[in-house]
Amino acid sequence: MNRLQGKVALVTGAGRGIGAAIATAFAREGAAVVLAELDLETAQSTAADIAAQTGGKTLAVQTDVTQSASVQRAVSEGEKAFGAIDVLVNNAGINVFCDPLTMTDDDWRRCFAVDLDGVWNGCRAVLPGMVERGAGSIVNIASTHSFKIIPGCFPYPVAKHGVIGLTRALGIEYAPRNVRVNAIAPGYIETQLTRDWWDGQNDPAAAKQATLDLQPMGRIGKPEEVAMTAVFLASDEAPFINASCITVDGGRSALYHD
Repeated sequence: MNRLQGKVALVTGAGRGIGAAIATAFAREGAAVVLAELDLETAQSTAADIAAQTGGKTLAVQTDVTQSASVQRAVSEGEKAFGAIDVLVNNAGINVFCDPLTMTDDDWRRCFAVDLDGVWNGCRAVLPGMVERGAGSIVNIASTHSFKIIPGCFPYPVAKHGVIGLTRALGIEYAPRNVRVNAIAPGYIETQLTRDWWDGQNDPAAAKQATLDLQPMGRIGKPEEVAMTAVFLASDEAPFINASCITVDGGRSALYHD
């Protein structure tokens, strides 16, 4: 229960879903956690719940990851409250699924502004301090869309492929300074977004079952299962894992065909 004791972590998109699960797991493992979230009310509610559950230190900061100044403010507020940022989790993201030839310029820019630029904005905000101290761990939440393509999901996988490239490039760039940059690629995870998608179909129960039927383990993942992978990468238990991506999808991406 103390794998992150004494560390300060900033998690973007931490108000719900995978981000909230990561923030909770980090606090439970002893980290002080900054919840950087676009919806401040959601972040404050989640931060209060985490503090009540774990007794940990939490801080909610309104953050727009598409704006580098907003991300830098979140880092600065976290540093003022708890000290230097030891761990960054770039979790904030949105789904933008379009037909390539009918997609608007705004759709393209919106996808990349959050899903790729947002990750870079986070990295750029914490890297100077990590490099100066000679220590730090960045965990980027990618996706199995980073290396597998589902028709009808453009341009989301393009941005997520970029996240893997960014992870590898920065991991190698700053390895000599003992700053590790890794990624996690979740597959189907039962978040509220997933449940909302099922509920939006003509037959929600059939839509859910169709998703489950795709899975080798007969179920989809839980946010907490992604969170514990993030704990491992953020901790001192993974000192030689760098510029890598851990897939958390129950084996789905290893299937050749259904």
